[in-house]
Amino acid sequence: MERKETRQFKTEVQQLMNLIVNSLYSHSEIFLRELISNSSDALDKLRFKAQTDPAVMGDDTDLHIRLEADKEKRTLTIRDNGIGMTYDEVNENIGTIAQSGTAAFVAAMEEAKKKEGLSPELIGQFGVGFYSAFIVAEKVELVTRAAGDAKAVRWESTGDGSYTIEETEKDSRGTTITLFLKKTEEEDDDYTDEWTLRRIVKQHSDFVNYPVIMNVEKTEYLKDEEIIKDADGKPIGDTFRKSRVDETLNSMKAIWARDKDEVTDAEHEEFYKHLSHDWNPPMERLHLKFEGTTEYTALLYIPSKAPFDMFYKDRKNGMHLYCKRVFIMDDCKELMPEYLGFISGVVDAPDLNLNVSREILQQNRLVTNIRKNLVKKVFDLFSAMDMEKYDQFFGEFGQAIKSGIPMDYENTEKLSHLVRYKTTKSEGKLVSLKDYIERMKDGQEFIYYITGENLTALMNSPHLEALKEKDYEVLLMTDPVDEWVVQNLTEYEKKKLKSAEKGDLDLNTVDDSKKEEYAKLFDFIKGKLDETVKEVKPSTRLKNSVSCLAGDDYAMSAYMEKIMKASGQDVPKQKRVLELNVDHPLMSKMKALFETDTKNMKLDDYCTLLLDMAIIGEGGKIDDPSRFSQIVGDLMAQVIS
Repeated sequence: MERKETRQFKTEVQQLMNLIVNSLYSHSEIFLRELISNSSDALDKLRFKAQTDPAVMGDDTDLHIRLEADKEKRTLTIRDNGIGMTYDEVNENIGTIAQSGTAAFVAAMEEAKKKEGLSPELIGQFGVGFYSAFIVAEKVELVTRAAGDAKAVRWESTGDGSYTIEETEKDSRGTTITLFLKKTEEEDDDYTDEWTLRRIVKQHSDFVNYPVIMNVEKTEYLKDEEIIKDADGKPIGDTFRKSRVDETLNSMKAIWARDKDEVTDAEHEEFYKHLSHDWNPPMERLHLKFEGTTEYTALLYIPSKAPFDMFYKDRKNGMHLYCKRVFIMDDCKELMPEYLGFISGVVDAPDLNLNVSREILQQNRLVTNIRKNLVKKVFDLFSAMDMEKYDQFFGEFGQAIKSGIPMDYENTEKLSHLVRYKTTKSEGKLVSLKDYIERMKDGQEFIYYITGENLTALMNSPHLEALKEKDYEVLLMTDPVDEWVVQNLTEYEKKKLKSAEKGDLDLNTVDDSKKEEYAKLFDFIKGKLDETVKEVKPSTRLKNSVSCLAGDDYAMSAYMEKIMKASGQDVPKQKRVLELNVDHPLMSKMKALFETDTKNMKLDDYCTLLLDMAIIGEGGKIDDPSRFSQIVGDLMAQVIS
């Protein structure tokens, strides 16, 4: 019994469709490029599968994409004889749209509308290019038959919140999408017009690796002997005839195989958009040809904007692998490390076996060599950027670059030259470690840093008071990945990195007599806070504040602890050192009270208050805000009275 059902789109999917249709109307022609790209992907998948299963193609080996326009019915059809889809695949790939990315797409579209207006660049990033068809169509019908299946599937929707899906018949594999076009004003593009379709394909899909065919009207002038003439030799009737012929609309030239001087910026932009589905032009590109014992060509693009899903676990790598212009695979993680997965590109390696698998690629020396060379060239490109462009790049992809330090031990040094940070002296600008070292004060031994999530809180952290007094610059690290950076990048150009909140800074000394003077009070405070702090001692890092919390040299930082807890991990309770400023007026008064009245109930409150102020000073949350507020309120009342 054949299956047939009507399903409702999820709420966020309907939102998404409304955004696409209503926000991108002025970019309506993007629909054709997206549908042709989808067909090209389906043909790539079929050709790849045929490497190990030649029977999958059968007798239908002429791979192509066909456009059919009907002015009277106002329909446009896009056909391919690619891999096709099963019933379940249609539901998964089309019925639910982009799966887990849908809600994120809606949020990103809404945000982009507020900031920049129309945002066609978001379509491809979220894998929802198919739905751009609803910009121009009042109804979309898809009929598809998976290679090797006997049954086909029909999917249909008017974009009104539901779709129907059913089993049907189709005489060959592949996918046919028919758009029932909306009525438009005369000045709008007519997507049943032959010349309009020619222009769009030439502009956006000229480099697609398969012929995009359309049956067109051809005017052919008659040969002289074919022309009927009168007695005076003048033509009688037409001197030409019209016929309809199939014409390939795209050149199918592999852009990476051409000489780099022959490829225009516009062609690169269009190819990049086809490859990455990113509607922003690339920031930079590399067109490389390697010759020698092994030969291969590479064309790499650096995006100008970070994709929304750059750190999603299941995000695809941007590299595509070809062999003699035959597609082998996309998402080729073997060609580019994960932290550089935002780079889109093509590698064409003629010496590879067409039947190569992912498992074989991991062990392939040629692929290992290609990867090493590509990474080197990419690093060279980053290093050659001028300051303004690199700051723009790092603003988009800095977290990815920094994540390479704990992931790519072999290239740690090169990556260390690329990282940038704001500092206590940079006035909001990004600073390289090289620049930091050049500005170090005489006698400064370490590169100082502090980690946390709030730049303003870090800038004003009590932990930095002694460092600021000595005019030492401090790196302000606000990305979660920075915690892993400092664990793996322990020194730069023989200068060790040192946390401003861990261990002894050894910037100042506390007089032994003062230590002894406050020893009993500190023991008392330690006894009251024993469950929370491991030690109470005079601070060498505080100058204006009265208290702060410090960790051991190799202990987990407060920010790292917060990150771990936020990710749901069970973090053992850490006791830290409570440092107190013995030069602060509060401490002398508290010592006097302790020496005259050790049983004064206020001493307990003051001990807790010292700890709470230390936690608040580093941007943390105290256990009992209500009690803190009450104690401070009472103290204020006493002072004012």
